[in-house]
Amino acid sequence: MAKQTRDAEFTEFVAARAPWLRKVAYLLCGDWHRADDLVQESVTKLYVRWSRLSRLENLDGYARTVLVNTFLAEQRSPWGRWAARRRTGAVPEPAAAGTDLDLSVDLRRALAALPPRQRATVVLRHYCDLTVEQTAAALGCSTGNVKSQTSRGLDALRRSFDQQDRRDRTEHTRLTARTDLPELRDLRPAVPVEGAAK
Repeated sequence: MAKQTRDAEFTEFVAARAPWLRKVAYLLCGDWHRADDLVQESVTKLYVRWSRLSRLENLDGYARTVLVNTFLAEQRSPWGRWAARRRTGAVPEPAAAGTDLDLSVDLRRALAALPPRQRATVVLRHYCDLTVEQTAAALGCSTGNVKSQTSRGLDALRRSFDQQDRRDRTEHTRLTARTDLPELRDLRPAVPVEGAAK
């Protein structure tokens, strides 16, 4: 009976946290299919240790740490490096109503371009709203490392958006400065319209 109770508690925890874990995993890896794999692998690790974990005070934090460590371990493996080189920018899922789709896609693309540890640090600090100390504990590093990784990651995101903004302005200037567009007077009809002012 104890195993059934344990399994029921685990199932309830996973059902409640899976969507949140999936969003964090997506922000880490930038691919919904890989995010599902990361969540599945993390949930499996949690299940193996569940009898000890169910007594933890911050089970959500532990689950998040397992997820981040699973992602980082994958990035260090030969498979992770091969998959990262092969990735070609997946089509994002439709955005929720009221969101800026272009900005969302740009942010995802910029986030995906960050190195794995910077990406993990930025996601933990700014999506999961962890403190510097909590992020350091989740990543197993010093608070100074978290601060420097966060700073570098945010600088890279800013540069990415600045470059995109410059490209957009250049494209707008190019389109509005075209000389082959007809002038308004060239659009007047060749034959005068009856009753039109001359």
